[in-house]
Amino acid sequence: MRTSKIALSLACLGMTVSCGGGGTPTPSPVATSPGGTPTPTPTPTPTPTSATCSLQNRQQFAFDVLDEWYLFPNLLATGVNPSNYSSVQDYIDALVAPARAQNKDRYFSYITSIEEENAFFNQGSSAGFGFRLSYDLSARRVFVAETFDNTPALGANIERGTEILGVGTNSSNIQSVNSLIATGGAQAVINALGPSDPGVTRVLRIIDASGVQREVSVSKADYALDPVPRYGAQIINDGGKQVGYVRLTNFINPAIDDLRAAFADFRAAGVTELVIDLRYNGGGGINVNEFFGDLMGRNLNGQIFETIAFRDSKSALNETYRFQARPESIAPTKIAFITTSGSASASEALINGMQPYIGDDLAIVGENTFGKPVGQSAFDLAACDDRLRVLTIKLENANGNGEYFNGLAATVPNTCRARDDLSRNFGDPREEMLATALDFLAGRSCTPIAGGPATTQSVGRDLLQPERASSVLEHEAPGVY
Repeated sequence: MRTSKIALSLACLGMTVSCGGGGTPTPSPVATSPGGTPTPTPTPTPTPTSATCSLQNRQQFAFDVLDEWYLFPNLLATGVNPSNYSSVQDYIDALVAPARAQNKDRYFSYITSIEEENAFFNQGSSAGFGFRLSYDLSARRVFVAETFDNTPALGANIERGTEILGVGTNSSNIQSVNSLIATGGAQAVINALGPSDPGVTRVLRIIDASGVQREVSVSKADYALDPVPRYGAQIINDGGKQVGYVRLTNFINPAIDDLRAAFADFRAAGVTELVIDLRYNGGGGINVNEFFGDLMGRNLNGQIFETIAFRDSKSALNETYRFQARPESIAPTKIAFITTSGSASASEALINGMQPYIGDDLAIVGENTFGKPVGQSAFDLAACDDRLRVLTIKLENANGNGEYFNGLAATVPNTCRARDDLSRNFGDPREEMLATALDFLAGRSCTPIAGGPATTQSVGRDLLQPERASSVLEHEAPGVY
């Protein structure tokens, strides 16, 4: 059901390009498997040489891609001297600085590893402790917002609601979180946690949610993110009404089967009202986003879910995706989306895509979203394991809405302000965000979220993340370590 000029894949749009050196790349056709894994047209991979992967050559590759494909060509800086920059990313940041100044490219254009990104999107693979952290800057405190299954953190009984008091490489050199934030802000805590490499060990001084203080040594390890984790899909009996609840942590390929199973249960139970929990979801694959939309489009077959537009010079590649009703699809009558400032990209596109059809029976609950109505294409310099993610597309819904750079709060019909209640687990109807979402579905009143940039709308805490993400995990799973 796509008006297709090219095939879509991961991280909003993947035109995987295999190039051996400088010069302007030409997108290769990309085939998509049922799971959404991109399979580039085979091209010879050049033997890596110091010349192929020199900083100068990699910078030239980045310039050529941006010059031909960047969504906002009039907002690219001119006269930038690449020799003034010691990394490809710093050079990219200089080129797109005018767009960033207008709030249209907040480090959305970046360079990453092909191998690392493929592992993340196809298997949810990552390395770390296996928890997501939030912090309160004014109080100088750091909390565990969630812990993932089969991870070192969970093995150490570190759960949602745990407070991290200090970090050290051993028990004798633990630095307090209070002092770290006082001297270096959030980045000092991030630095203290160490690199995301298997085997990196830290001693954490923590207070469990029960109030017990202890020190625990935890080593980072490889693990796989479950996009629909514990408490991630269930049917809640809310005063005799069946409400479908689903929490999606990332739009990665393994989510498709999990979502299919959840909506099969919803359909069998006659569910028509939904709470979709995207509170920390930084986005991911547009193929997963569109499949999620299909699961809510039982009666919308053939109608527009979203349109994807390139810069004017590439308008021949513009596409429209229309709902495809699936065997598991339902026809929701009301939807409450739980969001925070960490909800971005595909999360926002899902909400925006459903808005024209749910109308006044749709709300976002919690905090304003991040504000990213745009997406990237992938261009590979394969010999160097470089994947250049460049802002190339704008996403709009059936009503033409695609200007929510300050978040969705000012564009959706209803908003309800709520706090991320770390004292209760996800899926617990007493947890404040979920309780407020259920209130909206039941027709009870709530306090609206103020409009404006998402960064000013958090309720006490923000996800602990660097200002400039430098890995696929930091881009797509904010706050995860």
